[in-house]
Amino acid sequence: MATRELKTAARIILVGAPGVGKGTQAERLMKRYPQLSAVSSGDLLRQSVRNKTPLGLEAEAFIRAGNLVPDDMILKLILHELKSKRWVSSASSVTDAAPAQPSKSPSASFILDGFPRTAAQASRLDSLIPINLVVSLITPVHIILSRIASRWVHVPSGRVYNTDFNAPQHPGKDDLTGEPLTKRVDDDEDTWKSRLKKFDETSQPLLEHYQNKGVLWTVKGDSSDEISPKLFQELETRFA
Repeated sequence: MATRELKTAARIILVGAPGVGKGTQAERLMKRYPQLSAVSSGDLLRQSVRNKTPLGLEAEAFIRAGNLVPDDMILKLILHELKSKRWVSSASSVTDAAPAQPSKSPSASFILDGFPRTAAQASRLDSLIPINLVVSLITPVHIILSRIASRWVHVPSGRVYNTDFNAPQHPGKDDLTGEPLTKRVDDDEDTWKSRLKKFDETSQPLLEHYQNKGVLWTVKGDSSDEISPKLFQELETRFA
């Protein structure tokens, strides 16, 4: 895949139903635009807990008690990551009255994963750093269900296969290790429909929030290969 250069910073969120292919699109975007980085709130949280940072110890206490980690704590983790990369001012704080002034450098471009999931969280993120593109990925339900039914994973590495369009070289075996592939625990129709219901309940207010901000863009397609070229074109128009 030929790479392209961004001319200004892109701060992106991908929104879509479970199984729509957000991870695939994020990977393709980062390959095409090397200045883009991934910022995953889940990864930052796990790393902070593992390294026993002050924030990690606080978060671990909530997790051990069976509680959700508060939004402010997630925002602090995200802000710490942005500061460490010098993408925002080192003086920025989650309690500031105004959002941080982010770097306009193309190298300060990122895809934020895992947060926000609700309109309330989006409002809190707005007060921290402005997102300038929210992509709503839409694929018909029957196609996602078919995709999930054909999906197999190599758990140790996280490699994902699909017997319809990305089949392993040998059925049921990982290409690199030869180890067996398995199904995800939540890769069944009933579980997915339950997750979809929860997604629908929270995503509509979230998308409306970003529509009102003027940064929402919707793309539809039956496959990742259909969606990617449209997504690339939109980034070229906005940031390249």
